[in-house]
Amino acid sequence: MSKTLVASALVMLLAVPAAAATPGQGEFPPLPKPGRKVPLGKEHYFTYGFTHQPKLGTAVMRVEVFTQDGKRDTSFAIQGDADMPSMRGAHSSGPKPFALSNKGVYLLPVQLVMPGDWEIRFSFLKNGQAVLRGAYLFDL
Repeated sequence: MSKTLVASALVMLLAVPAAAATPGQGEFPPLPKPGRKVPLGKEHYFTYGFTHQPKLGTAVMRVEVFTQDGKRDTSFAIQGDADMPSMRGAHSSGPKPFALSNKGVYLLPVQLVMPGDWEIRFSFLKNGQAVLRGAYLFDL
């Protein structure tokens, strides 16, 4: 490969806007901090967070969905994908469905295999259509 072609390719890579490479942006914008009410369409909201402070090994992400008047709603399908943004794909869980507990809480076990920056991408589906996508970025 010629030096000119390599230099051109490098210039094209460096010209990519920083926002396009920022984890959690675009299709999966950053979510507010865990524990806060996050709007989910016009009629719902959700809260999320780990059941315990995450550490190496298995951590469980918990999501609860409510109607605007505070009634629990279990009619959504939620998928989660955990990965390390700095090593995209190396530790990805791939999209996995949250399991619904008997109490109406959505739960997802997440394997955290090394210290560093992590991201969980959420997809909320209603009747097969995406209602909301978002990402939670955290440090382990």
